Amino acid sequence: MKTRFNTYDIVCGVAELQRLVGQRVNQIYDIDNKTYLIRFQGGETKTVLLLESGIRFHTTIFEWPKNVAPSGFSMKLRKHLKNKRLEKFEQLGMDRIIDLQFGIGEAAYHVIVELYDRGNILLTDHELTILYILRPHHEGEEVRFAVREKYPSNRAKEQAGELTENDIETLIDKVTGWDNLRRLLMPKVDYGPAIIDHVLHKYKLDNCVIEKKADPDSAENKNQPVEDNIGKKSRKQKKKEGKSTNMRHFDKVADMGTLMQALQEAAIIFAQGRTSVPKGYIIQKREEKPTPEGRESKEAFYQNVEYHPYLFSQFEGQPVSEFATFMLAVDEFYSKMEAQKIDLKTLQQERDALKKLSNVKKDHAQRLENLTKSQEVDKQKAELITCNQELVDHAITAVQTLIASQMSWPDIDQVVKEAQADNDPIASAIKQLKLEINHITLRLSDPYKDLEEDSDDSESKNDDHEGLPTMIVDVDLSLSAWANARKYYDLKRYAAKKEQKTIDASQKALKSAERKTQQTLKEVRIISTITKARKVYWFEKFYWFISSENYLVIGGRDAQQNELIVKRYMRPSDIYVHAEIQGASSVVIRNPSGEEVPPKTLLEAGTMAISYSVAWDAKVVTNAYWVRSDQVTKTAPSGEYLGTGSFMIRGKKNFLPSCHLIMGLSVLFKLEDSFVERHRGERKLRTYEEEQEDMAEQEQRMKKLGLEDVEIDLESADHPDEDLEEIDKFAKESSSNQLEKIEEAYEDTDAQENESNFPDTQVKIEHDTGRVTVRTNSIVESSANVDESQQETKSKDDKPKADEEEEATIIPAAPSRKKQQQNAKKRKEEKERKTQQELRQQQQNAAEKETKNASHMKRGQRGKLKKMKTKYKDQDDEERELRMMILNSAGKDKINVADKKIEEEEKMQASIKEKRKNERKDEHVAGAEIDDGDELPYGADVAMLDSLTGQPLEDDELLFVIPVVAPYQALQNYKFRVKLTPGTGKRGRAAKMALTMFSKDKCGTSREKDLFKSIKEEALARNIPGKVKLSAPQLQKFKK
Repeated sequence: MKTRFNTYDIVCGVAELQRLVGQRVNQIYDIDNKTYLIRFQGGETKTVLLLESGIRFHTTIFEWPKNVAPSGFSMKLRKHLKNKRLEKFEQLGMDRIIDLQFGIGEAAYHVIVELYDRGNILLTDHELTILYILRPHHEGEEVRFAVREKYPSNRAKEQAGELTENDIETLIDKVTGWDNLRRLLMPKVDYGPAIIDHVLHKYKLDNCVIEKKADPDSAENKNQPVEDNIGKKSRKQKKKEGKSTNMRHFDKVADMGTLMQALQEAAIIFAQGRTSVPKGYIIQKREEKPTPEGRESKEAFYQNVEYHPYLFSQFEGQPVSEFATFMLAVDEFYSKMEAQKIDLKTLQQERDALKKLSNVKKDHAQRLENLTKSQEVDKQKAELITCNQELVDHAITAVQTLIASQMSWPDIDQVVKEAQADNDPIASAIKQLKLEINHITLRLSDPYKDLEEDSDDSESKNDDHEGLPTMIVDVDLSLSAWANARKYYDLKRYAAKKEQKTIDASQKALKSAERKTQQTLKEVRIISTITKARKVYWFEKFYWFISSENYLVIGGRDAQQNELIVKRYMRPSDIYVHAEIQGASSVVIRNPSGEEVPPKTLLEAGTMAISYSVAWDAKVVTNAYWVRSDQVTKTAPSGEYLGTGSFMIRGKKNFLPSCHLIMGLSVLFKLEDSFVERHRGERKLRTYEEEQEDMAEQEQRMKKLGLEDVEIDLESADHPDEDLEEIDKFAKESSSNQLEKIEEAYEDTDAQENESNFPDTQVKIEHDTGRVTVRTNSIVESSANVDESQQETKSKDDKPKADEEEEATIIPAAPSRKKQQQNAKKRKEEKERKTQQELRQQQQNAAEKETKNASHMKRGQRGKLKKMKTKYKDQDDEERELRMMILNSAGKDKINVADKKIEEEEKMQASIKEKRKNERKDEHVAGAEIDDGDELPYGADVAMLDSLTGQPLEDDELLFVIPVVAPYQALQNYKFRVKLTPGTGKRGRAAKMALTMFSKDKCGTSREKDLFKSIKEEALARNIPGKVKLSAPQLQKFKK
């Protein structure tokens, strides 16, 4: 298979892409570290140019998967080339190097692409000084390919002159030994291997070799085949090119004129490629799909092998696909390469399955043949013993007599050999003694053959050939001749019975093997079809689900994705949801209609935000809140800096009711377009009464079927966990009353702010370990603290807030989940050690202070303390604090502590500013990376979501399946679902068990089960929050 451009491909590609000259660079993307896309804008049309280092360059109309965060090389290209006009597109000399010049004069930049060896892509300025290079390397001591070095453009191969007859004769005279004419011409011309093969094949010179002059005695006929004298390299080349190995010698007189004509035609073809836009051709190979025996119809599969800008003669007779231009052919070839690999893999699997069936059939046929032969041999042995009954009996008697005379076995063997030397007929029949097993081996022949040979009757002569053959027969010394014959007849009958059993069993086995083979072929083809039809949606790279009211909800996996979601995908009408805990995902509810988002969707999004945080592993329930998109900003307060994934929330936060850590695992089916209308409205806004009716119907249906959610511990599946039954009940209550709770929350927010008749409870959650600390303060203390905090903020900022509801909160970036998982144990141990040390130090400090205060009391201090107690005995602590606040004094100790805190904060801010000076540049780069991608149509989400259903009907046409992890209340109406709660089971095992349960569900159709086979366990487990416990109806069946 052809894998990269040759010289003629580059010449034709450069000629065709001259139409890009004059267009401006709109954007640059990278597919991987070697492949880049440059999007050109010319008027109203956009053209995408694909450059792959060392392999190819061509325009493309296919949508290639781009990296989410562009690489450094891609950002460098964007910086220098964006909005620049392409001024030149040329080939350097006749080498496999292309040069793209953007801009003119001193503002010009060059992108140089090398398409040989390991390849390279370089960005240079107008003087060819390298600004950025994809693969820095050295060639010798003088030539260096690195930044700030000048690119050696003079290294490019210059165009070679045309060969004359004298040049060819000189080349032939220099040949030593044997050489191929094609290999002789290749280094001397610039046409490339395809054109040389074409002209040599057309003028029948492709099998010519050059012969060195030899002695006349050893010379042979010129037309004699010389393939034995050709080197191994030539033989391999000819085998690869599919040419005949019948070579002939090149005749200078007869073949020189033909060779010159061939070279002239090659020059014409090469010149046409430089001046005109050629057509494109893909050479294909026909692969027949394997079919079971007995079927005549054979399906064919055409594999793309090579692409060319000219239909060369060496490919005559092979299937060819023609395109309007060469670039279209190359684009088609590489874009279909992955699909071709899938087809070839399917083809190989089908061949393996049919080969396995063929081997089973051959094995059964071999067994039957061996049994038939053994029957025939046993029958002949029995007949020979019967015909030679007297001889066999005499031999048995003679050996028994020798044994009875108590002779040793070697002596018996010696006696038999002496008798054979005397031509004794009985001893001559004995071939071998097997006294260790009480057997002797006799050489028996048909005794009636000799009698029939004496007669002159023709019929008797014909019967000679039908007589018994001479055979070596083992005879048991403990049995008579008749008994030995009966023994062989019994073996023959046993083999016959075994043959019949084998025939009966083989019919069943072959039917079973054929059935399994057909099933395997069907599964392979179905999975191949599903894999091709599977479309990867843009939101699958994030955490995502579809809410109960048909809103798409997406969340970031890490800080980079959080940044991407907010900057690129969050629209003005969307809702931003976050949890009150560090490490939570930034969740966005896509709202293309612009209407108010229903409360149930908000609650589901809050559940998602909490579940994808440290709260899941810590099994801690915390609060989530939502704000509008215009309240989320990257503008940091003065003196502060927001890193990647960190945002500023301005204004009032709308807190949601407590969201519980209950997620679900399910699948969505992609519907064919004609079946979408039947499912429109499955996910819609429902009233409270409709929700209650649906819940009641579902509960009744579950009771009738006798299905209840059963939880299985994935580590010890024998004992279901009893604690999760309470969670199931709690989940049902929360799902049925969630609308009422949210409405009450919105109605009573003001009342809760004004009426504070209960103690304040502060829940502190440690970000790394999820450890919870609960502290309760009295109402007066909390109000005093609020007053103190307000005064402190006023004294620091001197900017009182106009609106009490106006708030500003910084959302820090989430730490990467991998690091959390890797260092979870270490962090827990360190935290425990630190807390223990802190407690010990606090106790020691308190004890030391008490001893110091008691022992080192100054003179007259005790008397003062007594007077103060009597004077202020009617004052309590609260009144004293209020009076001290009025006097703007908090005591010496508190003032010192406050001063120390201010100094520490100032030092920390100064150090943070110094550390983040360099990071700001990186952040600007990261922000620039996430820009003007191809904008999605604003209403495309709704149309796409309607084609995905979680409750398919029996007669629906399903194209493929997508696994989804969502809050369990959003999956209530899905056909296949399991509940996920925090536990100790691994994600992969949970996904495998869920997939097994879905596949074995009796309610599933054959098409749905086929689609489940195409799901990879990695894709299913990818969005599971962490370690889990599964619960689902009748899950105990699948705990194996």
